[in-house]
Amino acid sequence: MPLLALRVQVPPEAADALGDALLEHGAQSVSIEALDDPEPVLSAIFSGDADPARALERALAQCGARTTGQCAVRAIEDQDWVRRSQAQFAPLRIGRLWIGASWHEAPADCAAVRLDPGLAFGTGSHASTRLVLAYLDRVVCGGEAVLDYGCGSGILAIAAAKLGAGRIDAVDHDPIALEVARANARANAVELRVFAPEAAAPDRYDLVVANILARPLIELAPRLAGQAQRGAGLALSGLLASQAEEVLRAYAVLFDMRITAREEDWVLLSGVRR
Repeated sequence: MPLLALRVQVPPEAADALGDALLEHGAQSVSIEALDDPEPVLSAIFSGDADPARALERALAQCGARTTGQCAVRAIEDQDWVRRSQAQFAPLRIGRLWIGASWHEAPADCAAVRLDPGLAFGTGSHASTRLVLAYLDRVVCGGEAVLDYGCGSGILAIAAAKLGAGRIDAVDHDPIALEVARANARANAVELRVFAPEAAAPDRYDLVVANILARPLIELAPRLAGQAQRGAGLALSGLLASQAEEVLRAYAVLFDMRITAREEDWVLLSGVRR
């Protein structure tokens, strides 16, 4: 069955948030063309039986955004999309980490994470993901117990494993993400424990990371605090600079946290459990 491609013009300040929301509402992949232009174009790929227009409507409502032009949906052949994905997905080097696809050659002097673009969010191409990857490169020394909450493709959990972390648990509410994370872990020859939230063990961790959206991060504050042992590191991403203060307030009771990194309009909050 052909895939469906949605294209729509959006305001530059809403493009990243709308792309994330579309991924939550069924898009298999999202790209943004000419982000610096007054009216960048957001492209999203859906399965052939999806309803891209309805997904766009829900995504716009979720992030409070609007479009600046009409949306267009067309069918594309699967192989056409494979070729486009391979051409657009470039390898990424962050400190000790290298992120690339199965068709790329990894350098010998790095911890290589191989991920092909697919059904779950997280190939390292988004600024929010890069911020957490850089954090992991800075703080993982070896042997840590790590929780990746909202794991998506499993990229952060796999990166932690490649950097030498010990026990790594990955949690996501999306069953497709859980299967993708398991498959990516096998492809990278690392061991992850992958759970839905209701099945996750109430363990405590040395390091907790979550790359999701601002509102879920605020709602998850009690849970993530309960799973971080005293002195544990916490890194939160997936939020804009304008959202940082509200998220910081939600964690201030039990964590010493601040904005520690920024890329474009996206920020990383990190700190330590008191």
